[in-house]
Parts: sequence; structure tokens; C-alpha cells
Amino acid sequence: MDVVVSSERFQSRFEVFSQIGETDRSGVNRPSLSDANKLARQQIVEWFEDAGLTVTIDEMGNIFGRRDGSTTDASPVLFGSHIDSQYNGGRYDGVVGVLGALEVIESLNDAGVETDRPLEIVAWSNEEGVRFQPDMLGSGVFTGVFDLEYAYSREDSDGNTFGDELERIGYRGEHPCEPRDIHCYFELHVEQGPYLDEQDLSVGVVEGVYGFSWLDARFGGKADHAGPTPMHLRHDALVATSDIITAVRRLTASGGSDLVGTVGSVDVYPNSINVIPEQVEFTVDLRSYDNETVDQAVERIRTEIRCAAEREDVSWSCEEIMRVDADPFDADCVKTVERAAKAVDAEYMRMVSGAGHDANYLNTVCPTSMIFIPSVDGVSHTEGEYTEWEDVVVGANVLMGAVTEQATITETTELHQ
Repeated sequence: MDVVVSSERFQSRFEVFSQIGETDRSGVNRPSLSDANKLARQQIVEWFEDAGLTVTIDEMGNIFGRRDGSTTDASPVLFGSHIDSQYNGGRYDGVVGVLGALEVIESLNDAGVETDRPLEIVAWSNEEGVRFQPDMLGSGVFTGVFDLEYAYSREDSDGNTFGDELERIGYRGEHPCEPRDIHCYFELHVEQGPYLDEQDLSVGVVEGVYGFSWLDARFGGKADHAGPTPMHLRHDALVATSDIITAVRRLTASGGSDLVGTVGSVDVYPNSINVIPEQVEFTVDLRSYDNETVDQAVERIRTEIRCAAEREDVSWSCEEIMRVDADPFDADCVKTVERAAKAVDAEYMRMVSGAGHDANYLNTVCPTSMIFIPSVDGVSHTEGEYTEWEDVVVGANVLMGAVTEQATITETTELHQ
């Protein structure tokens, strides 16, 4: 079957979608359950319906579009990504996976191709986790990692809960958000790293995803005047924090060949030029494809936090707020993606994802793999995020090949998992 996607239609849709929540610097600002996110959802539902898909919305606001197959009782091939963004984020992150999946459906419709298995596109809720933490919340509830009430209770910085905001924008659906019978799951996504771009490759065949730990830590010191207070009498929470920022960088140089670490959020109180910082709350993000390396890094940072608190004579706390194990994808799905890349003569490499994705959680309930396309200069989660359109189209055609292969029932395949 030599069906390929329409680059022109795909790009036209992408440009229209990029105007929803568009920023002055050609990015998008569509955080989960915002007004812009609501408009994006409305557009996706309209396009799904125009493509002849049966649309359902579950209790978490996950949007599904189903195209029936010829074998009515077969489990579906699910594929998609997300449409929420970082604050002032990029146009490609998540979106190419949803719109690419839609273009696969449209191209199959144009060619009059009926698959054996049903095909379902999904747009997951709250993948980014910037407004409501943790991230990957919609797929997490769907796969049983989080319960619904926990998800509904998540609050943004203004005290709005996820459940209330989902209701406000009109996307609290009635369908249960729970695991069900899925044949497999594929996700097309920008790499968000430099490796494909550095090697001038169009496709990454993703074998798995890094494990990671998120720590929320706090130092409590004593506020005092920055002038009269002698240095030996200070209890400076920010000095202790700066020690940890340096320790994280040192640790990543020695804690494992692929270990990465980031102090990404720092809140200082009272945050005044002439007051010694009394309290600092900060986060630490530690990642590796080796779970033991992550565990060791967490313990090392806990020790560094304790020692920094003792040196500066401040109080401390450290809580692990998120832990996801390194996650190898299904070998057969990975091979399916590789065959699809070869079929369209894509230059590709096998690789591991340093970022978490909804595919992490889907991999716990069904065979899963991902397709990466290059991020120019490795830039993502910013307005400068960019992918050459030719690479987007190649990725969508690889997605087409992987989906249609897995949607074909042969004598050696089974109807259900």
C-alpha cells in the first residue's frame, strides 16, 4: 500500500492551528485548560468530525477520534499526542503528533483504504504539566497511574483546580477515563534534543524513555538587613540553594554517562535587594536511562541538601514529587517503526528519549513506540522551537506505515492483546 500524506493539507492545518494562542515571537501559549486550549480543542473536534471520525471525550478531557475497521471486534491502533503547550512554548511540541495522525486518517480516506483494525486518534490532556502538576496527567489517569479525584484536585498557581477548569471550558466528558483494550500505541513527536539535527537525520526510532525524578526542596533561614548583619551571623537560604545548583552540575559530570540534572525553578522570599533571603523553594530534575543511576543521584542530592543546610545553619526539606522509571518500548512496535522508516527511505537512527511523553504511560497498558523528527539546534519548550517541514512530512509518512502495518490482521496476529 503506497499511501502518503498530503504535505499541503497538513501544513495548511498546522498554520491555522498555530494561530490559536499565537505569541508575538511565533510561539504558542496554550497551557492546559486555558481559553486558548479550549479553542484548540474545539478546532480538533471539528476537524475530527469533518474527517468522519466518531468523537468521544472522557472524564479527563482526553479527546478521541475513531475510524472503524473491517473487523469490528478487533482492538484499535491508538496514535496521537497532545495540544497543550508550555507557557510561551513552541508550535511543534505535541501538535505534529495529533495533526500528523489526522493527516494519516485523511490520506487513508482519500485513497479509499479500509484497515482491518479500528484506528483511533487521541489528544491527551495536560501533557506539559506547567499549569497543573504533575505532567502527563490525562494519560496517567487513563492508564491507572493516577486516580480521577487526585487529578481533579490539582491546583494551578491561582488556586484553580483541574476539575473546575475542565468543567469551565466544557471538556469534562462523560466517558470513563480508564484502561481498555488497545492493540498498540504510536506517538509522533519532535525530538526536543540535538542528536537528529546534529547527524542530519530525519527520523528517530525511539527504543525507550529516560527515567526521571523530580524533587521539591526548601531551605528556611533568617531574614535580616543586608548591610548591618555580619557575614558570620547570617542564615542565608539562597547561599545554601546555590550550593545545590553547583552540586547538581558536578554530579551530572560524574554520576553516569547519560545522567542529566537541572534546577529549573527557584522561588526566593522575600526577594528584596537589601534583605538576606529567608526562604527558598526549588526543584531538581534528574534523568537517566538507568534507574539505579537516577536512584543514586537522588540520594546524592539529598545528602548535598542536608550538608548545605548544616553549613549555612538553615532548616531543610526535600520531597520526591514525581518518579518515573526508565521505560523500554515494545520490541515489535520499535521494529514496526523501523520498517516504516526504511519503506519511505528515511535516514534514521535508533535512540532513547530524554523527555517524558504520554507514551511512557501507554507503554504500561499496551505495546508502544515513538517516532522522533528533528528539532533544529535541539531547541524546544521555547518560542524558537522549529522543525523543517520536510522532516515533519517524513515523520507523518513513517507514522502512516507503522499504523497501517499494525492495523492489518494476518494469520500470525491476534485480534486482541
